[in-house]
Amino acid sequence: MSGVSHPQAAPDARHIPVLRAEALAGLAIRPGGVYLDGTFGAGGYSRAILAAHDDVRVIAIDRDPDAIAGGQGLVTASGGRLMLVHGCFGDLDTIAVEAGFATIDGVVLDIGVSSMQLDQAIRGFSFRNDGPLDMRMAQDGRSAADIVNTADEEEIADILYHFGEERLSRLIARAIVTDRKAAPFTTTRQLADMIGRIIRTKPGDIHPATRSFQALRIAVNDELGELVRALHAAERALAPGGRLSVVSFHSLEDRIVKVFLAARSGKGGGSRHAPVAVTGAATFRIEGKWPVAPGAAECAANPRARSAKLRVGIRTEAPARAPELQTVQLSTLPQRKTRRR
Repeated sequence: MSGVSHPQAAPDARHIPVLRAEALAGLAIRPGGVYLDGTFGAGGYSRAILAAHDDVRVIAIDRDPDAIAGGQGLVTASGGRLMLVHGCFGDLDTIAVEAGFATIDGVVLDIGVSSMQLDQAIRGFSFRNDGPLDMRMAQDGRSAADIVNTADEEEIADILYHFGEERLSRLIARAIVTDRKAAPFTTTRQLADMIGRIIRTKPGDIHPATRSFQALRIAVNDELGELVRALHAAERALAPGGRLSVVSFHSLEDRIVKVFLAARSGKGGGSRHAPVAVTGAATFRIEGKWPVAPGAAECAANPRARSAKLRVGIRTEAPARAPELQTVQLSTLPQRKTRRR
């Protein structure tokens, strides 16, 4: 997921993934293994996996065409050991088979928006720098501007409430629908400023638009649904003993990973956002500390790391189970019992 201004440039080595060392340790990379990096971005994980052993092979996936263009230098440098695929990690099992591998030895996923996407104002992911209200990782389909300018008040409120856990979702949705009558929302700053005018905050609080921007990004890219599909796909693709290493950055993502692996290891049930438990042989086992959080030094160096969590599951020999849930859409989530203002 590289920046849009220089799509042909090599991935920026300064963008080191959060919990990279711990996530790679979770993979337990072995000589001759085949590993799948489902969120290529600037190539941080793929580069590190390739460096672990000189005969390791990597299949890397990204839905952002800029990341694919930016990664071609690493593909060339890998001497044929890296295959870079433009696609969604929810299809990782199919992509692995099409690459010639019936099973793979490890999957690593770094969930959410990349720092390169956030840093590029033209991509519209952040309100820190003004840019078009876009947020599309794949650069096609419905944008954030399309949602805020055309969806009805109820849908906007549900998106903000469910995907951003925004308590004032209805107030914000009502203001959006009112203000767009005078002029459509076209920029990130326009929307962020409007939310900032109607929500009071105290010194030290996060920006009042933070949760709304998260919610819109998740809705635009179906991020939770893609994560659900990826977990099931990894279950199908991993060989016995293969490892799934997932880094997430907010509670909605982490809840899905936690409940899926707990259910698949026979240790837990479902939640309002995640697949429910199903009786059957455990398809994963969990070892060691869980979850893994970044240390103080990493958090000090990178404030984004503060909310990160790593969960690792090890594939058993049991056959993959049928998926209980293919996506996470508003219609699949429990509705509010009371209207929030």
